[in-house]
Parts: sequence; structure tokens; C-alpha cells
Amino acid sequence: MLPQIKRHLLMGLGWLCVILGAIGAVLPLLPTTPFLILALACFSKSSPRFHTMLLHNKWFGPTLAQWEAKHTVQRKVKHKAMALIIATFGISIWILSGRIELQLMLVCLCLIVLAFVWRLKEAEKP
Repeated sequence: MLPQIKRHLLMGLGWLCVILGAIGAVLPLLPTTPFLILALACFSKSSPRFHTMLLHNKWFGPTLAQWEAKHTVQRKVKHKAMALIIATFGISIWILSGRIELQLMLVCLCLIVLAFVWRLKEAEKP
């Protein structure tokens, strides 16, 4: 009985991570990639079907497959992610003009997220 409960909990956590990753694709404060990697890990233990579904997704499947195989990302993916992080945080900071404490908080969060992405290992060139 316990393995069945664990499987359902992991599957639920996996779907929660997919949802949070999707929300993170449009909100600057919520990262997408870590949630999708966590979802991939949850599905690998609970649902081969959903695990395969993530790996074959046309938008982020190749990146997740590379992460799962080698724990690396391509340089262009890394640079695109950093550009999107800067753009979305920049828009948020601009919208909050006049609220310096919130702007400073967003700058700090942006730098933390950029540092995380910067530290990801890059794939070897073919």
C-alpha cells in the first residue's frame, strides 16, 4: 500500500511542478527550469508515461533530456534563459518605479537567479 501512496504523491508533486514551471514561464519571480527538472525526477519514479511525455515535449524536451543524461545545458539555451530573466525582471522593475525597496528586492532576486543559471554546466561542443 505504501508504494502506491508514494507513487501517487510523486505523481502529484510532478504535476504541481509542471504547473509551477508553466506559470514561471510568464512570471519573472518563478523559475521554470528547476520545476521542470523536479517534475522529470518525480515522474521518473512514479510514471514512465509522464516522464516520456516531458522528454518528448517539443519546447523543453530536448533540454530536459540533455539535463537528465549529462546534467548540462547548451550555451545558447543558457544565454536565452539569462536574456529572458533580465527582460522579465527589467519589466517588473520598471513597472514598480517609485517603490525603491521592491525594485532593490527584484534586483537581488534577479542576480541570484542569474548566478544559478550562470553556474550550470555547459554541454561540450560536438
